[in-house]
Amino acid sequence: MRKNNIILAIALILSTALACNLPSNNTSSAQNPDAILTAAALTVQAQLSASNTPTLSPVDTAASANTPTFTPAPSPTFTSLPAATATSSCDKALFITDVTYTDNTLVPAGTNFTKTWRLQNIGSCSWTPSYMLVFMSGNIMSGPTVQAMSGNVDPGQTVDVSVNLQAPGSNGTYTGNWGLRNASGVIFTQFYVKIKVNGSGGSSIFAVTSVGFNVTGSCPNFNMTVTISTNSAGTVNLHRVFSDGGTDTSPKTLTFSGAGSQTIDYGSVYFGAAHSSEWTDIYIDSPNHQQLGRATFTCP
Repeated sequence: MRKNNIILAIALILSTALACNLPSNNTSSAQNPDAILTAAALTVQAQLSASNTPTLSPVDTAASANTPTFTPAPSPTFTSLPAATATSSCDKALFITDVTYTDNTLVPAGTNFTKTWRLQNIGSCSWTPSYMLVFMSGNIMSGPTVQAMSGNVDPGQTVDVSVNLQAPGSNGTYTGNWGLRNASGVIFTQFYVKIKVNGSGGSSIFAVTSVGFNVTGSCPNFNMTVTISTNSAGTVNLHRVFSDGGTDTSPKTLTFSGAGSQTIDYGSVYFGAAHSSEWTDIYIDSPNHQQLGRATFTCP
């Protein structure tokens, strides 16, 4: 109802305006005011209808063409990893020390020497004579490629592993890598020897070539003598070291007029207070700077 009143009011205004602006010779319109009102009303109705009709914007086809499309990503695939396997504790070794010929020891060219490593069996299996000391790489120094263990080494025990070698004939630094191989052919530990060769001939570099022990007596008191051998003239300084970590309080000095051997009589030595088995070594302070030899004392 309100809308019709608004339309009628607008029609009256338009009809007045039309009547004032109609040409004077249009007698039919002037003589028919209802027709003028009707026309004005229809005009307003059409305009209102047009204003209420929604307009549609043309589609921008170019923009549509540039609209990105999304392709679903493929679902990730997962590869199963193999289950972790426990490391075998059967064959394991701990390197303790170089008993003889520590790294960079000077050795005369062509000199025969014995390299000894001290190892401890920290695995759960015994090392039997079917276990081998094997050469792996480097300079073999005239040593064997394979050498059997001399006896059983049970878990927890310590053993000295030795190999007889010969220094090369030319000056330089030489390294040989060795290992222990079990009965199945698996090498489970590695160690090495490293020497320096300087000069030629056995008398060019003064050195202690060997240390020997002679033990007599019975537990707990033993009599011990030690024989020191050198390759030429010079002075040797040495002391004893013990398995319990102790050291000699009275180092010895020996003077050699040429290649040869001298013997030290240590007299009665007490062993057996703390353990059923103990040992002592000789440490050459000079000229070698290395630990040599070993005497073992066992008390039941």
